[in-house]
Amino acid sequence: MSKTIKHALAVAAGLLLAGPALAAWDLNLKPGITELSQEAYRLHMLILWWCIGIAVVVFGAMIVSIVKFRKSAGAQPDTSLTHSTTVEVIWTVIPIVILVVMAIPAARALIKIEDTRNSQISIKITGFQWKWQYEYLEEKVSFYSTLDAASNETRMKGSGKNPADVPDYLLNVDNPMVVPVGKKVRLLVTAGDVIHAWWVPALGVKKDAIPGFVNEMWFEAKEVGTFRGQCVELCGRDHGFMPVVVEVKSEADYQAWLEAQKAKSAPPAAAPAAI
Repeated sequence: MSKTIKHALAVAAGLLLAGPALAAWDLNLKPGITELSQEAYRLHMLILWWCIGIAVVVFGAMIVSIVKFRKSAGAQPDTSLTHSTTVEVIWTVIPIVILVVMAIPAARALIKIEDTRNSQISIKITGFQWKWQYEYLEEKVSFYSTLDAASNETRMKGSGKNPADVPDYLLNVDNPMVVPVGKKVRLLVTAGDVIHAWWVPALGVKKDAIPGFVNEMWFEAKEVGTFRGQCVELCGRDHGFMPVVVEVKSEADYQAWLEAQKAKSAPPAAAPAAI
């Protein structure tokens, strides 16, 4: 085996062994904290490895052919070879099999993404320029969520404030959406003016908010924490200033928050009648 071929194979092997390190790189897809996001991550990694395997075989064969059968090494073209039905069948059947193998788990995941049955909480999300409204349908709780005051003040021209000094700059809100851990939450997404899109990467959910239409999605958070997203549909001048924040709380903390919201929205008690 020539030195050139050995070098090419060594480079290909190095790239293959570097896969696990690249898979853990910060730019890779994150597993998230929900069943849907983790399913998407598994599919992503499965198809990534399929693509790496295909690339190694195809480009490896190309490199070996280019090096071994180059004109300078004395290779001569075989003018008698014009057609091979067997080869054509093989390179047609193999891609079909690969696509079917990829399509089966992908179809299962798509079906699961759309299955909002047996949800325990329903929240209606309405996008406006440039805020979100959250309505807890069973609990009759409703509020608006807008960019937090610190980020809003800092983003103004001539504010003199440094964005680096603001925690979670442009990714924080005054009233986050709050949900309990371990409960299936159904989201009904719509808009009151123009098209928006509600997206939180850690939850693995994203839906367009379209005026006159209601789109459905669901998630079930597996851990407590604060998770951030954004509107990802260009919706006007302040599109970049309507973040999404979801707080996942324990059941007890969620119930306490819910009671506080109900008390806040309750009508004031009537004054006692004068005697």
